[in-house]
Amino acid sequence: MTPERRPYRRESEETRREALIGAALDIVATEGPAQATVRAIADRAGVTPGLIRHYFTSKEELVRTAYLTMMDRMTADSRRGLDAADAPVDPAARLALFVANSLRAPVVDPQRLGLWAAFIQRIRHESEMRDIHRHTYHRYRSILEDLIRALALPGFDDRRCREAAITCNAVIDGLWMESSALPEEFSGETGAVRIGVSAVGALLGLDLAAALPPEIPGDTE
Repeated sequence: MTPERRPYRRESEETRREALIGAALDIVATEGPAQATVRAIADRAGVTPGLIRHYFTSKEELVRTAYLTMMDRMTADSRRGLDAADAPVDPAARLALFVANSLRAPVVDPQRLGLWAAFIQRIRHESEMRDIHRHTYHRYRSILEDLIRALALPGFDDRRCREAAITCNAVIDGLWMESSALPEEFSGETGAVRIGVSAVGALLGLDLAAALPPEIPGDTE
């Protein structure tokens, strides 16, 4: 009896590329950036080392792409729900949702913090990594600035909206780092979501916590 042959399925170019990026992120997260060699990434992705050269000009380009991918995913996770059919219409509720998403899982995550720390060291020495960091920082801050501008607060011209976004972003970043590193310190009344939403509201002169959608818990999950 002839054994049944398994159907052959050709993976798309994008699927293979994503697999390589995912493998690079996994290795950096679990073993450190020094262990993210071409061979290790290829083995983790289940491909030959030569295939990496097909998608990326070098290992360094792959690592930079992995960093960009991680930061873009974090921004997308912070935005989740803002473009849904049932997204809140009230500007305060939209801002509260964005801040809350930035301070809870999956954005708040020890592994993502470890990845960020591993990548951030390269920014001082590599202009390409610095450019990626600048791009992703500006993208996140721009979303925050637009959400603040939509509040139409008295006296908040473009300059003040930009300065408020920079300040609020700094508060969110600090809470994100600490709650990812020490999740046991942030729960209940000291939850990062509760503190972050209240702090951003205070900076803007709003009771932003009152605008938080009811389905969003007041602490990290």
